[in-house]
Amino acid sequence: METAREAILSIRGLRMMYGDRYVLRGIDLDVYPGQIIGYIGPNGAGKSTTIKTMLGLVEGYTGEIRIFGKDISDGSVDYKQRIGYVPETAEVYDALTAKEYLTFIGNLYGLEDEQAEWKAKRLIDLFGLEDAYNARIVSYSKGMRQKVLLISSLLHNPDILFLDEPLSGLDANSVMVVKEILAQLAAKGKTIFYSSHIMDVVEKISNRIVLLDGGEIVADGSFDELKAQSREGSLEEIFNRLTGFHEHKEIAERFVSVVQEV
Repeated sequence: METAREAILSIRGLRMMYGDRYVLRGIDLDVYPGQIIGYIGPNGAGKSTTIKTMLGLVEGYTGEIRIFGKDISDGSVDYKQRIGYVPETAEVYDALTAKEYLTFIGNLYGLEDEQAEWKAKRLIDLFGLEDAYNARIVSYSKGMRQKVLLISSLLHNPDILFLDEPLSGLDANSVMVVKEILAQLAAKGKTIFYSSHIMDVVEKISNRIVLLDGGEIVADGSFDELKAQSREGSLEEIFNRLTGFHEHKEIAERFVSVVQEV
């Protein structure tokens, strides 16, 4: 289906070991422009390790990772100029204002002060944070911080965007805005890796879902394709069947029974 286009990211035989345990057990993956990939799996499945390896944040892997056609093991960091990243937990310089922080991030990606400030101010205003632009980030709520992180990942117009629980702390209106932003970015050829435990959101925004379990890819396709293969009605049900987790109702019943004890 994708043979007419060149992969923007290609992984072959990716293996990674922590101590005496393999976290990744031979990942093969080709990713193409315009895809929103829901990258999901249980805790410890290897999702974060895969992403951090692609970002050059961890070393010691075996296999091959090619991004924009080049093997990242050659030591070059030029490819990072074309990547945006929002980690699940991120350290933000609390003592800086949003203006100072975003200008600094823009500089790191090669933007001049004036360009970084101009773009940051316009994006901040569109996110409804214009009154807090010159306030120190230490005074921000979780949702406000998340908006600043999202802006920082997009300021330099990246070609690939890695998002780990990007909707954390956002209000309902902001969630709708971000989901639409991602859809429009994908329509313009941007590639988005979207990792989340909120299955209904992954189901709705992704045009391709990759499910990792035990360091291996156990499912890869559109939601409709996975649904047809699994004969399940929702992504949550597909997830539970493929990862072998069926105890959620029993655990919930026992939990509630303890809560109701007097």
